[in-house]
Amino acid sequence: MARPQVPILCYHHIRELKMPAKASSGYEVTPAEFAAQMKILSDSGYHTVLPEQLYNYLVYGDPLPSKPVMLTYDDTDEEQYSIGKTEMDKYGFKGVYFIMTISIGRPHYMSKEQIKQLSDEGHAIASHTWRHDRVDKYLTTPHMDRDLKKMVDNDWDLQLVDTRKKLEDIIGKEIHYFAYPFGIWSKAGIPELKKRGFKLAFQLSTKRDAEEPLYTVRRMIVSPTWSAEGLLRTMHSTFGRE
Repeated sequence: MARPQVPILCYHHIRELKMPAKASSGYEVTPAEFAAQMKILSDSGYHTVLPEQLYNYLVYGDPLPSKPVMLTYDDTDEEQYSIGKTEMDKYGFKGVYFIMTISIGRPHYMSKEQIKQLSDEGHAIASHTWRHDRVDKYLTTPHMDRDLKKMVDNDWDLQLVDTRKKLEDIIGKEIHYFAYPFGIWSKAGIPELKKRGFKLAFQLSTKRDAEEPLYTVRRMIVSPTWSAEGLLRTMHSTFGRE
């Protein structure tokens, strides 16, 4: 908790807005705005970091590059590969892809081959459950203690172990990092992550928990209404780095 936070951005769809930005759920950024955001990060001297670097910084105090930032992508959407990777490649940036495994190979989602390529090129592949609606209530609901009694070990293993094993088989590397579905966390779910070997878990919006900072790593969804300059201002105000 004493170490300064690293700005961590979260993207979902990179596409033309399907509705006015005000009505959007906030999960879309246009390709032009995404390109402008990558450029301003590079022009401003930012360097991307990956989860293992963040873990070693938080736990052991390992140094990070100057002006670190983490770029994360949720839910396996294909444009995160075709647009996200293409723009990051221009600046030598690397991203973190939180994969929802039920989507792999489906229309408009990434294939196994694309996920493997991302990993081979130095991007991080991490876990994001099998399917959100099967697990979100157990990780996030206010009545967690009661609801956890309804969830048997096989369900936890489906969402946290089987999905990780599938991804590890694709990329040929171990996976120790996880993003909560919808970015919402509960203390009752953290022991399930710990005993299955996850080292960091990423949430959205709320502040880190003082008792469990490694399992409540804060991210920020990039809004469709922000300019590139607005992104930098919000990063500074949210994470406190210049």
